[in-house]
Amino acid sequence: MGARQIFWEPSSDLGLEHLRLEVHHERLVANGLILRQMAQGAPVRLWYRLRCDGSAQVRGAQVRLWQEDVERRLDLQAVGAGRWEDGAGEPLTELDGCTDLDIAATPFTNTLPIRRLGLRPGGAAEIEVVYVAVPDLRVSRVRQRYSCLRADAGRGVCLYENLQNGFRAELPVDVDGVVLDYPGQWHRRETGGTTA
Repeated sequence: MGARQIFWEPSSDLGLEHLRLEVHHERLVANGLILRQMAQGAPVRLWYRLRCDGSAQVRGAQVRLWQEDVERRLDLQAVGAGRWEDGAGEPLTELDGCTDLDIAATPFTNTLPIRRLGLRPGGAAEIEVVYVAVPDLRVSRVRQRYSCLRADAGRGVCLYENLQNGFRAELPVDVDGVVLDYPGQWHRRETGGTTA
């Protein structure tokens, strides 16, 4: 399969996200670039690269953020059995047991547990995720629940719930589990397919 080119626009403020997504049987690679005027503060440029195995399990993450004259960097490695290390190879024991990664600024990271879990209508699962806050790139663990509400030919709807703060959103997704719209935050712009 070639690379998919996906664009999302924020629902309220200025911005754009461009995602280049490569999906193969044995791996998934996501390269995203977000330009966004946040509700508070200066505009943000955020780049991420996620390397995953064929089941959409994150194996490595690089995140870079620029805001005014400040650059922030975050590098994470998943080393198996729910364990994580930073870019220098130091264990991040506070994240032990986290199975997925959620970067706050993008709708894409919801796709990873949706694909990995492969839930059927009526199914639900609770997971622990590494949550990356934006703009400070601080990491913490967050408990989330995904439920499959509908699965039709080529599309579906999943309910996302943050079990710590009570946030909920119904996320329509395409055949690859990629979010079409994130209510009140992002909506997808169609681009016409894949590139080689």
